[in-house]
Amino acid sequence: MKETALTQKHTKLGAKMVPFAGYNMPLQYEGLTVEHELVRSAVGVFDVSHMGEFIVRGEGAFELVQKVTSNDVSVLVDGKIQYSCLPNETGGIVDDLLVYRIDEKTYMLVVNASNIDKDWAHISKYNTAGVEMINISDQTTLLAVQGPKAAAALQSLTSINLDEMVYYTFEKGVFAGIDNVLVSATGYTGAGGFEIYFENEHADKIWNAVFEAGAEFGIKPIGLAARDTLRLEMGFCLYGNDISDTTSPIEAGLGWVTKFTNDFTNSAALLKQKEEGTARKLVGFELVDRGIPRHDYPIVDAEGNEIGIVTSGTMAPSLKKAVGLGYVKTAFSKKDTEIYILIRDKRIKAKVVRPPFYKA
Repeated sequence: MKETALTQKHTKLGAKMVPFAGYNMPLQYEGLTVEHELVRSAVGVFDVSHMGEFIVRGEGAFELVQKVTSNDVSVLVDGKIQYSCLPNETGGIVDDLLVYRIDEKTYMLVVNASNIDKDWAHISKYNTAGVEMINISDQTTLLAVQGPKAAAALQSLTSINLDEMVYYTFEKGVFAGIDNVLVSATGYTGAGGFEIYFENEHADKIWNAVFEAGAEFGIKPIGLAARDTLRLEMGFCLYGNDISDTTSPIEAGLGWVTKFTNDFTNSAALLKQKEEGTARKLVGFELVDRGIPRHDYPIVDAEGNEIGIVTSGTMAPSLKKAVGLGYVKTAFSKKDTEIYILIRDKRIKAKVVRPPFYKA
């Protein structure tokens, strides 16, 4: 099992450590609800160094990224980030990812930890022009500093004006005395904040500096359990749950990052899906009756006929109600449609709602 450059820090802080995507990662420190609420109200720090980072650069870099991703890379400018998908050849999704445009011939792709090898092989398959690709995942530390007080907590560490950074943009600069740190206005929580990329050798120094600077704002480390409940309250997809090799971006509600202004992998088939519709759709739902929906629970209609399956579900700490995502037959996908989650052979009433579930 791999460790991040900060694993020892988490252990010393008393984190409950668990295997995740091949890494030994902190699940929680003080407890899920406490950590979740801290990010919503103040500021918390996630070690997400298990994520993968690829550099694609040189002649043909733009063409390669444009070919393998579903969004339109041509609209990016230096310092801008794009959420996208890597479609496969059979209608599914290899991964969802972020595309960073460093300059017109240099891109950074940020991919999910469990898919690093798969994504690398998939992109390499289309790299027929010999574009330079560098996998920097193992040498990169990534901190997600999330919450409404994130900018205030970090501003003393950098000359980058954090308050003025627009969502889905990034800058490189000096951070905590270290040069060439990449700071992006991104995250997976819906609480605002930043993600900070730097080389592993600086991990201890930057971690310590972040907690020293953020002390007056109540900054604390946060585990992966709260990361999951925070993202689910926003209706953000989790690869392996809500999207996979067998779910299309159209049925997953990711048509907004599936642009048909150019040809990309399997674009003709996905365009046909968009025009003709899909047999099922990913929807958000909240429970009307008491219960907690979990991954793989069946979704049924009032007569008990199976109409879908839960992909993610939880008791949302910010809402004090149970919510989830799941695929249902398209006829049941309209807002306010009554559906039922089968929990221990009991039909629990729910209704279809449009994410995000949590609205600040």
